[in-house]
Amino acid sequence: MVDLGPRSYAVVLAANERPALASFLQPPIMGRLAFVVADRNVLPWTDNVIASLEQAGFRVQRFEIEPGEQQKSWRGAERVLDGLVDAGADRTTTMVAVGGGVVGDLAGFVASIYARGLALLMVPTTLLAMVDSSIGGKVAVNHLRAKNLFGSFHQPRGVWIDIQTLDTLPDKEYRSGLGEVIKYGLALDADLFTNVEKQAAAILEREPGPLLAVIEACCRLKARIVEQDERDEKGLRAVLNLGHTFGHAFEAAAGYGTWAHGEAVGAGLICACCLAQDRGLVTRELVDRVRDLVGRFGLPTAIESWPGEDLLAAMHLDKKAAGSQPRFIVPTAIGRTKILDDVSDPEVLHVLERCRSTARLSTGVHRD
Repeated sequence: MVDLGPRSYAVVLAANERPALASFLQPPIMGRLAFVVADRNVLPWTDNVIASLEQAGFRVQRFEIEPGEQQKSWRGAERVLDGLVDAGADRTTTMVAVGGGVVGDLAGFVASIYARGLALLMVPTTLLAMVDSSIGGKVAVNHLRAKNLFGSFHQPRGVWIDIQTLDTLPDKEYRSGLGEVIKYGLALDADLFTNVEKQAAAILEREPGPLLAVIEACCRLKARIVEQDERDEKGLRAVLNLGHTFGHAFEAAAGYGTWAHGEAVGAGLICACCLAQDRGLVTRELVDRVRDLVGRFGLPTAIESWPGEDLLAAMHLDKKAAGSQPRFIVPTAIGRTKILDDVSDPEVLHVLERCRSTARLSTGVHRD
């Protein structure tokens, strides 16, 4: 359970139990129209969800989008809104998001603004969405120059996770989710980080036991943080952005969809560690340990030759920035973090230069 008083909801973790979804649907749904948003990569799973909805007595309207981060835009939101209008949706309609983080963010954002808010059911089908984006109510679309710049807080009525959907997930997308898994261990749970290191091979092979344990651990960590700081007002939820100030800039610089989100987060975690080392907060050994795990999961350990000024501009536009001053979350140890609000542009540029080559990641200390 994610305990948020009247907005509380269940996160169900299952393995090949899709028929049971019908019984889960009843409590959160008021009306009889279910508007299912899914991308074309998950059509078999979408068919199963629709069958469960129809079994429970709902009239279903399917809305398909093309896959890819490019769909998570203001224009993409307009297309989904048009689909709701065409379907005759009203305040009793339930939005059902079937897919990865793009689908969840896009459908969730539309659900937050249509008729002043629709019930939302999350059915994540990617590892990244399962461990992170489907829980917590942050929904958004991108601006060309900044990720998730237009957004809302809109909690789902429930989250249904069936890990069998991961069997057909492309390798690039599966590894992308592992970037967020590393983040949870590095930010919040040293035991999780160590366990992931030890079981890296089994996790890469998608063995159900280790995979279920990792997903459950991440979901519980996310739920506890959201319960304490639902709307990111106390600074507690900021810890979940470890690696993201850098990572979001990398996604924007590469062109949305070129680097998967978890790939950018993986590189961003290394940059955050380098920044922490430059500040004297962590040792070279911690930087190397994080870089090694990121590399073992096949995620980028160095960034491309994007102009530093372009990356800085994206960071200054980041939604977490205060008065255009970027905010960086950095580790102080495995499982502990600190917020830095006073990082200068020269410091950032130095970190970016270090992270352009794996040979430079553990060299030198810079003070502005």
